[in-house]
Amino acid sequence: KDFYEQSPLAKEVFDKSCEILGQDMKHICFEENELLDRTDYTQAALVTTCMAMTREIMARGLTPDMTAGLSLGEYCAITTAGGMELEDAMHNAVPDGKGGMAAVLGLSGEAVNEAIAYMEGVYVANYNCPGQIVITGDKEAVANAAPALKEAGAKRVIPLNVSGPFHSIYLKEAGEKLYQALSEVTLGELKIPYVTNVDASIV
Repeated sequence: KDFYEQSPLAKEVFDKSCEILGQDMKHICFEENELLDRTDYTQAALVTTCMAMTREIMARGLTPDMTAGLSLGEYCAITTAGGMELEDAMHNAVPDGKGGMAAVLGLSGEAVNEAIAYMEGVYVANYNCPGQIVITGDKEAVANAAPALKEAGAKRVIPLNVSGPFHSIYLKEAGEKLYQALSEVTLGELKIPYVTNVDASIV
C-alpha cells in the first residue's frame, strides 16, 4: 500500500491490474479479506505486487544483474528481464487446478520420497530447503500421507492454504491450456539474463 500511495509507477501497475483482471486488486492487497486464501486471487496479487515494487525500484536506478523466480515468480522474472509485457504476465497469472498441498517439516527429501513412494495421488512438489519439503496432489491423498510421514520422523505436516495441487501431474490439462495461451504471447529479447526453472541455466 505504501508503494501504491507514494509511487506513480506502482499505482499505474495496480490500476492496470484491476483493469486487466477485472478484480479490485487494491482491496485484495491492502485490506484484510478472505480472498487471499484463494489461489486465483493470491497469485494475481503476487504478480501485481511484485511488478509494482519492481517498477519503482528499477526507476530509482537499481537494475538487477539477473532475474529468477520459482513457479509463478517466473512471470515476474521474465517480465522484469524484458521478455514479457506486464499485460501478458497478468493474463497468465491464474492457473486452474484442484487438490491440496502440505509442508513436511523435519524430513529430508529422500525420506519424504521413500514414505510416499507406495501412495497414489501424492508427489513431492518443492524441495524448499533441508528439512522443509512440500507435497502435492489429490487433496485426500495429501491428507492421508500425513500419518506415514510423521511415522517416518516428520516433526509436522502442515496443510497449505491453496486451491490447487500445484507442481503435480494434476495440472497437465491446465498446462496444455497455458501452452496455448502462451503461444499467442509475443516474447521479447531479454535485456537482463534470466535463470530458467527447467534446468537452472542462464538465458
